[in-house]
Amino acid sequence: MTTKRIAFALTLALCACAALGQDRPPQNRPPRDRPRDQQATGNAGNAQRYSIEQAISDNAQLHTIAFDALAFLTGDFAMDTFLPPGKVSDYFGFQYMRDIDAKEGGHNTSFLTRIAFNMLAVLNDDQKAQLLALAKQQESDIRRFAEMRFPLINAFRRNLQGDLPAGSKGLDKAAVAKASADLYELDGLLAYQRAKVMGEIIHGLSADQKAALAKLKFGDSRTWPDQSEQLDKRSMSHEVNVAVMTYASEMFAWYAGSLEADTYFCPERHGMYFGGFGMKTAPAMGKQDYSISTSLTGDSGQAFLATLNDSQRKLITSLPDLQRKDLAEIVTTRRALATELRRFQKGETADKDKVLALSRRYGELDGEMSYLYATAFAKVGQTLTAEQKAKLSAMRKVDPSEPKGPFLYSAPIQMPQIENTDYLFGVGQSASQPAAPAK
Repeated sequence: MTTKRIAFALTLALCACAALGQDRPPQNRPPRDRPRDQQATGNAGNAQRYSIEQAISDNAQLHTIAFDALAFLTGDFAMDTFLPPGKVSDYFGFQYMRDIDAKEGGHNTSFLTRIAFNMLAVLNDDQKAQLLALAKQQESDIRRFAEMRFPLINAFRRNLQGDLPAGSKGLDKAAVAKASADLYELDGLLAYQRAKVMGEIIHGLSADQKAALAKLKFGDSRTWPDQSEQLDKRSMSHEVNVAVMTYASEMFAWYAGSLEADTYFCPERHGMYFGGFGMKTAPAMGKQDYSISTSLTGDSGQAFLATLNDSQRKLITSLPDLQRKDLAEIVTTRRALATELRRFQKGETADKDKVLALSRRYGELDGEMSYLYATAFAKVGQTLTAEQKAKLSAMRKVDPSEPKGPFLYSAPIQMPQIENTDYLFGVGQSASQPAAPAK
């Protein structure tokens, strides 16, 4: 793949994540967590469809988990590594703005680009330079975040294949939770740094800039005019360009949105190691004006469950109840993180230690849930009959032209070298410890 195409693919993947698991949300139940912004933008219908309440509902969670199980059991390590970059440090309301868009264009590959160009068009040269400096500062840690996922993915694959180290009976829950906590601590550092720079810019916006932004409605991309390219991409690496585009799109959502929008997440936000993004999002790569399906998850998840026998199905259907406590704490943790980060918009300083501590706890919770998924998926996979395997494989529509991975986010890379992952099975220790977050 050429550098130019990789750059496009990275940018594309930022906006290519459809709301897995939320395909058929209840239409008539009013959400308890609808951001206040949507009460006056003419998209109340979409706001009702997407809420935190819906995201954590058993129906949405089960569909997402079942879809991930299908992707995991019919995929491979390479497809498990695919991850939209926008899933990193996602406390700025962009996901909610996408999901409730009145035009229903949030999962089109042009969505992020359009709002990023509009936001950059409002900023002055000094403000753009601050975003560019932030992107250069974070470039290596953004890469490190992706690479830190690889051992967990490898261990989950080993567990499925029964490749256990001597003396181990399976994955070690505490080790998985710690590895996830280390990953999320880095995620928290990235979020803190972004909020600091974006908050300072927002706090210093002029009256004219605020007036210009007021014409761009949160959740209604019909109000966003088409803008031309705002930065010279030739002056930066493609990773830096993608980061700046991410910041610009998130900064608008953060400025125009609300705390509840920041807290919101779609169901596939957690346990992102099982190939769901690779199966659903990778086909959008390299395609302009492409809309991700919002029915694939529910349809595929139901078909997957229907293919299992009763004992196999129970392993999957029991997961929403097993994770319920962790998922509820994730909501409160996200809200606490988002609340702290919003202090930067007011000209205040967020508590960095608090952000990092909350992020570690978030990672522990996500790690515990991922452990549950990996364990259940492996038990199902190891008991599938030849007939079941054939049916599940047929559900995975593969385009020979699609990139095969592995991926650093959405950019294909060579197979990475991965440390010995025995420690994730309770045997030995990690050979490499993550660097302590910068103070």
